[in-house]
Amino acid sequence: MGTEAYLVIDYSHPMRVIAGSAGGRKLEAPKGMLTRPTPDRVREALFSILYDRAVDARVLDLFAGSGALGIEALSRGAAHAVFVERDTATANLVRKNVQALGLAERAKVMALPAARAIAELTRHGDIFDLAFLDPPYDDGLLGPTLTLLDQSAIIAVGAIVVCEHRSSDAPPTAPPTFVLEDSRRYGEVALSFYLRAKGQAS
Repeated sequence: MGTEAYLVIDYSHPMRVIAGSAGGRKLEAPKGMLTRPTPDRVREALFSILYDRAVDARVLDLFAGSGALGIEALSRGAAHAVFVERDTATANLVRKNVQALGLAERAKVMALPAARAIAELTRHGDIFDLAFLDPPYDDGLLGPTLTLLDQSAIIAVGAIVVCEHRSSDAPPTAPPTFVLEDSRRYGEVALSFYLRAKGQAS
C-alpha cells in the first residue's frame, strides 16, 4: 500500500518553508521537547504527494507546533489556514511566524486543545478541504481526534486528512466516513492519508 524512503532526519537543522511565495524563508521553532517539528524532507515529500491540493484549500493544522505544515500550505496557495495549538507560548510563536512571512491575513491561530477547537469550529460552521494531524506520538490523541473529525461536519467530503505517526506504529483505523488511501514511511516518521468519502457520521 505505501512505500518506505530512508531519510537522514536532522532535527537540529533550521526549519524553513520549502516552496511557494515564502519558499526558503526560515521558521522559528519552539525550543525544548514540547514539540517535534515535521522535518523539512518529510514536508517536502508530503506536499509532493499532495501535489496541488493546497491551492485555494481551506486548511486545518491541528497540533500545529511551529505551524510548519499549515504555513507550507499557505505558501503554496491555500486560501486560509486555521492553526490549533494548545500551548499558549507555542501558539504565539505560530502567530509570529505567519506575521513574519506576510501570511497573517489568511491565518487564524487558536490556543486550544484539539477537541475544544473542533467543537468551536463546528459551532462556527467552518469547513476544511485539507487537514494535518501531528500530535505528540505518546499522547494517544491521533485515533480519537480522527474520530472527532469523523463525527463532525468540518471536514468536507472529498477532503484529505494527513496523519503523522511513528513508522513503527500502524496507521489509525479509518472511522466510518473515512478511507485510508495511502501510508508512507520516511525513516522513523510515517504519513497516513485519509479521504473523507462520505458525510458526517450519524
